[in-house]
Amino acid sequence: MATTKMTLFTEIENIIGSLNIDNVTNERRKILKPLIDFIQSKAATNQEIRINFICTHNSRRSHLSQVWSQTMAHYFDIKNVFCYSGGTEATSLFPMAAETLRNSGFQIKTISKNENPVYSIKYADNEHPVIGFSKKLDDDFNPRSEFAAIMTCDSANDACPFVPGAEIRIPITFKDPKAFDNTPQQAEKYKERSLQIATELFYVFSQINS
Repeated sequence: MATTKMTLFTEIENIIGSLNIDNVTNERRKILKPLIDFIQSKAATNQEIRINFICTHNSRRSHLSQVWSQTMAHYFDIKNVFCYSGGTEATSLFPMAAETLRNSGFQIKTISKNENPVYSIKYADNEHPVIGFSKKLDDDFNPRSEFAAIMTCDSANDACPFVPGAEIRIPITFKDPKAFDNTPQQAEKYKERSLQIATELFYVFSQINS
C-alpha cells in the first residue's frame, strides 16, 4: 500500500486528513477495483499512468475527479500519473465546481476568460497546475491511446460504449450536483460530491504499491 505522503497546500492536506475510507462501501470498492488494478499494473512496470475522466458536458464531476485524482497521486507519491477530463460535448467548467475546489484549498487562476474559461488549478507550490476547461473527450489536449477512460456519469457511460484509444473503460459514476443549481443547497451539495470523489480516489491511490 502507498505510504509516502507528499506536501500539498495546508488546507488540502487538512481535508485529506479528515477523509474516512470506511465511508467507501464494499459495493463502491468493487466498482473502484478495476481502476486500482490499472494503476497498479502501470506503476509496477514504471509506465506512464494516464487517466481520462469523462462526463457528458465535462463541467462538474469529471473536473472534480481529474483534480482530486492528480492531487491524490501526488499525495501518495505515485509517479508518472497524468490525469485528464473530457466530455461527449464541450460546454464550460461550471463556476460552482471551480469555487468548490477553491474552498477546498486549491489555488485557482483564470488564464482565459471567454464562454469556456481556462483555469490553472494548483494543489502544491512546486507542482504543475491542472489545466481546467471543458473539452470533448478526444480533444488534442487529451491522450490518444494507452489511457483508462473513467465514465463519471450515467449518460456518458450510456452514450460512449466505446472510447477510441482507451486501454480500458471503467464506469465509476457519481450523482450530479447540477440538480441543486440555483437552490439554497447548491454549495453544500457540490461540497458533498467533491468530498465523495476525494474519499474514493484517496482509497484508490492508498491501495497502490509504488
